[in-house]
Amino acid sequence: MNKTSQYDLTIIVPVFNEELSLPRVEQAMQAFLPVSKLKACVLLVNDGSRDDSLRIIQSICERNADMFYISFTENCGLSAAMKAGIDTAESRYVGYIDADLQTTPEDFNLLADHVGDYQLVMGIRAGRKDSFFKNLQSRIANGFRNMMTHDGAKDTGCPLKIMWTDYAKRIPFFTGMHRFLPALIQLQRGRMMQIPVRHFPRTEGVSKYHLWNRLAGPFKDCFAYRWMKKRYINYRVGEGNV
Repeated sequence: MNKTSQYDLTIIVPVFNEELSLPRVEQAMQAFLPVSKLKACVLLVNDGSRDDSLRIIQSICERNADMFYISFTENCGLSAAMKAGIDTAESRYVGYIDADLQTTPEDFNLLADHVGDYQLVMGIRAGRKDSFFKNLQSRIANGFRNMMTHDGAKDTGCPLKIMWTDYAKRIPFFTGMHRFLPALIQLQRGRMMQIPVRHFPRTEGVSKYHLWNRLAGPFKDCFAYRWMKKRYINYRVGEGNV
């Protein structure tokens, strides 16, 4: 039996070369899980890390009964790691947070208050602790994506989200589509709620994003989304006799 089925929420944590951050991830999750408003577990997804991340992940899961992992044989990217986590989870809800902990798992409780009514509840980073240049890149990319998708998301890059698992599993993921979760949930006639959450400076490791994948990548992905939106199949079976 899939162990995540025993929980209400599976928190997916993609990991790529985060050996310095993982001890803090373990501590933060150990503090959060006992006070979570939803019975929650953690699913660490090792995205083909080339450092000591996999060994540390294995050790974390050995000593924490509510923490599990899967590991790629090679690096596949954030969208693939998120899709693998969603495909693996069998809880009612799936959450997402980055391993750099620039957001805190404590704020999942803010999102949990609304998840019964909205298929996607996502954070908006309040008082972002990133550099001016990084914030500028994000504002440009977010503005263009919003113009193309009209999804109303104010901060689609915020790494703190909870989704209904059955909706998340129907998302047509491909590289770069983690930026379009609000739009993809809305394609399924799902509803979205946005909640301000805390944001912190990165204290370990380095960002995996730069000018090219923060601006040029999303620019191209917007056109991929527009193409897919016109061809998206969305149906619900009312009854049958199969």
